[in-house]
Amino acid sequence: MIDAYEDPGTPDRRGGWRYLGWLVRRQWPRCLAGAVLASAWMVLLAATPYLMARAVDHGLVPGDLGALALWTGALVAVGAFNAWLGIMRHRTMTRVRMDANFRTVKVVVGHSARLGAALRRQVGTGEVVTIGVGDVQTISTSLTAVGPGVGAVVAYAAVGTLMLSVSTRLALVVLLGVPVLGVLLGPLMGRLQGREAEYRERQSVLTARIGDLAGGLRVLNGLGGKGLVADAFRRDSGRLREQGYRVGAVTSWIQALGVGLPMLFLALVTWMGARLAAQGRISVGELVAVYGYVVALGWPVAFLIEMAHQLSRGVVAARRVVAFLRLEPDPDPGTRDAPAEPSPLYDPASGVRVLPGRLTALAGARPADAAEVVDRLGRYAPSEARWGDVPLADVPLAQVRARILVADAEADLFAGTLREVIGEAVTSADDAGGAGAGARRGSSAGRETSADGGRRAGALRKGDLARSLHAAAAEDVVQSLPEGLDGPVAAQGRSLSGGQRQRVRLARALFADPEVLLAVEPTSALDAHTEATVADRLRDAREGRTTVVACTSPLLLDRADVVHLLVDGKVVATGTHRELLGAEPGYRALVARDDEGDR
Repeated sequence: MIDAYEDPGTPDRRGGWRYLGWLVRRQWPRCLAGAVLASAWMVLLAATPYLMARAVDHGLVPGDLGALALWTGALVAVGAFNAWLGIMRHRTMTRVRMDANFRTVKVVVGHSARLGAALRRQVGTGEVVTIGVGDVQTISTSLTAVGPGVGAVVAYAAVGTLMLSVSTRLALVVLLGVPVLGVLLGPLMGRLQGREAEYRERQSVLTARIGDLAGGLRVLNGLGGKGLVADAFRRDSGRLREQGYRVGAVTSWIQALGVGLPMLFLALVTWMGARLAAQGRISVGELVAVYGYVVALGWPVAFLIEMAHQLSRGVVAARRVVAFLRLEPDPDPGTRDAPAEPSPLYDPASGVRVLPGRLTALAGARPADAAEVVDRLGRYAPSEARWGDVPLADVPLAQVRARILVADAEADLFAGTLREVIGEAVTSADDAGGAGAGARRGSSAGRETSADGGRRAGALRKGDLARSLHAAAAEDVVQSLPEGLDGPVAAQGRSLSGGQRQRVRLARALFADPEVLLAVEPTSALDAHTEATVADRLRDAREGRTTVVACTSPLLLDRADVVHLLVDGKVVATGTHRELLGAEPGYRALVARDDEGDR
């Protein structure tokens, strides 16, 4: 089965059926074993009536106890062996499904990382969630066709052959059953695919709305819009429910036919066999065999119908995965190398100039203005920004990500031990890839995971980790976990307080140790005492490295070498914190509240 660190391979993106075929080819020995085991299991199910008929005709009817014991023993042996085959078939097919599940997850997650900042612009969150939660499972379940599905076809042919030895007429009735099933179920399968596809689309839209509603509930409540959004959500969920009923209606017909048609076969063939036995054209044992064959035929028929049902759903899910995999990251037009030595960053749109090796602060009444500058300097938004004498847009994205890191205050935290969470910034870099590895604000873990990957990817060095935690004043986070650095942290840091999460994010960015660190509101959730500690330690930790902080905290601003005051996204004044306090009333008004609170 696929390992967590194994390359999942290059998926076939030409269509849903081709993607399912690729999943089979990636583990063809296991799929072949599943098909062989399932075929042998089902054929032996059909062989049981044959052995029973021999026991009746050669042992029970003539009163030959030796023959009866022989055929009965064979019947027991075949039953025991078939039980073992059933166990191995189930185990093998479970591994097939798990491999397909994990392989698809790795392919989707890897492609999400490659899309990076382009992900949110090309596909909604609900679509990605729906793929991860529902489509992956549906695809893996559909691979049942390579085991019991193939076995059902083989067993059906075997039963038809055995029936030929009893009666040509009965064999024809049995062998013509599958085409009849195909005629009856074909239109239903086509309708199921259409309704399943529509249901999945509505589900992804509703999932995205749930995320938006949860994220903005407080704001909506404050504006009095909670009821309006709730009504819209209620209407959308009602439509989804109705679509689910339509899918269920088609599925119920398929399942009803899957149960009912084999019973009709059983009744018809049993009636025909009884007439032949009454006419003396077949023996009593052969009549028993005919009944057993039809009963055994129930398994292959049920699996054939289930296979068709699961494949219909699986190809719909595979098409959605393929559509996602066809998305392309933003083109990287970079053809010029980045400056070999640390160089200034300049954003013409705002007038911000960041000198290498210095701590620069961006302060503005609108936090979004400073964040937009950071986006341009980190190349997460189109701009005319320059890195030394080279336009930033002309530098290959891999080089930008390797040397410039953007750390958001709300960057994603993945589940794992604290050691792994802080080490993500390095150990995930190679997987994330250089081009497009970052993500837009709100899903910005990719910004940090892509930094400095080529230089320091691999082992976590204890000293660096300790220094990063100290610089972020996060030692108490380690102490709060029973297992320290090896203690678990929930996804998005939900097991931590807001201040702890922010310090863990800062520690992660510092551990990456990029040449240029662009941090947005790195201390906004901290109390004044902790913020002062972080401000002092951040300056020391980044000594000689280029650092930009976007904030209005006087504690951080006072430690900056230079502060740019932004008004409407433009630099209106530049100086030290104390110089601006004395010379710029607007700056003084911006930070005065915080200053008063510090006195």
